[in-house]
Amino acid sequence: MTATDAVTPEGRWRFNDEVTACFDDMLQRSIPQYDVMRQTVFDVACKFVKPQTAIVDLGCSRGEALAPFVDRFGENNRYVGVEVSAPMLEASRKRFEGAVARNAVSIREMDLRREFPLERASVILSVLTIQFTPIEYRQQIVHSAFEQLVPGGAMIMVEKVLGATHQIDRLMVDLYLRMKGEHGYSNEAVARKRASLEGVLVPVTAGWNEELLLQSGFRCVDCFWRWMNFAAWLAIKGD
Repeated sequence: MTATDAVTPEGRWRFNDEVTACFDDMLQRSIPQYDVMRQTVFDVACKFVKPQTAIVDLGCSRGEALAPFVDRFGENNRYVGVEVSAPMLEASRKRFEGAVARNAVSIREMDLRREFPLERASVILSVLTIQFTPIEYRQQIVHSAFEQLVPGGAMIMVEKVLGATHQIDRLMVDLYLRMKGEHGYSNEAVARKRASLEGVLVPVTAGWNEELLLQSGFRCVDCFWRWMNFAAWLAIKGD
């Protein structure tokens, strides 16, 4: 049994201390082309960063998505991460401890169902976050992101998705589960994790997500990375 197997919860999924401690390894072994996705998200987002604006990460977890922007753009921008998990907040604040002390980075406890960071942002990241929010709140969250972006700013959204049909979805899930097995997950751990995420992680189709972005006000929306049942979109706010 691997360390990740050992912390897979028996009940409902929670981002607790144990999950937080092995979270980066868990993502590396659970998300196909994980390093490619991370780098591509960063490369695309960098094209939209404007000086003296905020870069906001919705659901920042341990700060993995925000860190390269802090390193690249430094004092030219502000960096805001929002999170609801107390262990994740603690880990992220510790990671950016020096920058937090200088007020360059702000890590905030925030439930996106009830509030949204009021920042003049040029980039808003949502990497595997919206899928954990109830469907009835998703339009509100994405529309709030649109409202907070400066003209010409961009939202980048990465989500696990359903196939367009049951047959296609079944094919993608089968290949995804095979990948997880190749990355060291036991069949028991895979089954346990799927059960714990039931009703917590609620994916929708790629088309549904694209319509969500368009209905929120974005007029330029495109998918720039996809592997089976994982996809990333770029949504640009008009000038």
